Amino acid sequence: MKRNFLKIYTIASFLLISTSCSNLLEITETDFLGGDVALRTVANNESLLMGAYAAYDADMAVRLNGVFSDELKAGDFYNAQTTHEWQYAPDDIGIRDSYTAVDPLYRVIDRVNRIFIALPNAISETASDDAKKSIIKGEALFLRAFAHFELFRYYCKNYDPAGLGMIYMTEPSLESKVRENMDTYFQKLLADITEAKTLLNTNSTDLFRANRLAVIGLQARVALYMRNWKDAITYSTEFINAKPLASKEDFPGIWTDTKDSEVGFKISKTVSNSRLGNIYRGQFTLVNGVLQAPSSIPWVPSSKLWDKFDQTNDVRFASYLIDEPILAAVQGKPSKIVKKYAGGAYATTNENVNHFKVFRTGEMYLIRAEARAEDGVVSGANSAESDLNALRAARITGYTNQTFANKDAVITAIIDERFKELAFEGHRFWDLKRRGLPVQRATADAPTPATATLPANDFRFVLPIPNEERLANPLIQQNEGYN
Repeated sequence: MKRNFLKIYTIASFLLISTSCSNLLEITETDFLGGDVALRTVANNESLLMGAYAAYDADMAVRLNGVFSDELKAGDFYNAQTTHEWQYAPDDIGIRDSYTAVDPLYRVIDRVNRIFIALPNAISETASDDAKKSIIKGEALFLRAFAHFELFRYYCKNYDPAGLGMIYMTEPSLESKVRENMDTYFQKLLADITEAKTLLNTNSTDLFRANRLAVIGLQARVALYMRNWKDAITYSTEFINAKPLASKEDFPGIWTDTKDSEVGFKISKTVSNSRLGNIYRGQFTLVNGVLQAPSSIPWVPSSKLWDKFDQTNDVRFASYLIDEPILAAVQGKPSKIVKKYAGGAYATTNENVNHFKVFRTGEMYLIRAEARAEDGVVSGANSAESDLNALRAARITGYTNQTFANKDAVITAIIDERFKELAFEGHRFWDLKRRGLPVQRATADAPTPATATLPANDFRFVLPIPNEERLANPLIQQNEGYN
């Protein structure tokens, strides 16, 4: 009888607790706006779309591809030994603070996924809102595919249908998940790109928002990484036909934000959201009318990169690099610095402020050249050779066309040209990784002899899944070499 009483008491207590918990869960939070309220109108959804653009951190990809590769060497302030010397681990402070792409990229994805839920029922307040719905959806699909592709570049090995991808999120969720294989992951990514292309047009003048040309650029880049040479040729050609190479006269204006020649999509950078040039150096100051050197110049161009250019005839050299006389006069300061993201004049409000160019025609020529070489079209008309010569002729005064004996020779030349053309644009480390090449630094660029070479296909070409992410999602698999 005593046992029966205890059993009844226990059940009653459990029901009371359960009812109380249920009542607590049913209380509406007074300071929380759900999607049905916050995203009630088309304009609300467009505002969240702008928030998704703003969440993308282009600086991290630029910095990583410079610091981890042979693009940069230490300046006058060296505090990134673990990353620059490839000694990082899942709990490394440099990885945690500067190179954790999981959180910012999935934040972009989460924001656009909320748009997909709310947008179909969003209220139109103006006559143009119904048409705008399709544009918003197309941009959201592009951003979701773009962010997932960036996650692949940070955290996955080279494309292999059976290889380990990341988690392709198509709805907001806090549920722990395992990583998908690349075949499934890329099927979802390609489906998003394909649909986005049907919803966007090419006549947009706002290059800070994805249009059809941005989608085409992403198609070409994804095809290159998937080693789908036919598609890489098709999409890069589509981009090139829509946006030709800049003239030698216009090319420098791309990097002072006075020209949009050959740019298909760019990320806005302002004084308030990011001084992209701060990656390489601090800012100059005026003291009693005299220009003073920055207090710190953490990263400078590698000697290897500097020496690759025809410094007299190549328009890229003066646009990307400078031997600054002001710095040469200061003891202990390196004078050969990165100019590409200098922004406004020294000691002005916009110094080091420069928009990040995501897709441009120079990259498309190099994608097509590489794909044509891999597809067996090395020389002659419409070949890898002709694409490489066309790009060089557009950049180098007095350039004479070259011929290449075989595929290996032209591929080597194309990767070297990517090193120059796309310097500091977030490609070099990943280019070496996808081609199965080592990072090979010149003696003058390596902090120690042991840090001159990262062997080809080393596990450190793939970043570790951060410990914080594994604590939040116990099911996510760590990358090889980091357990």
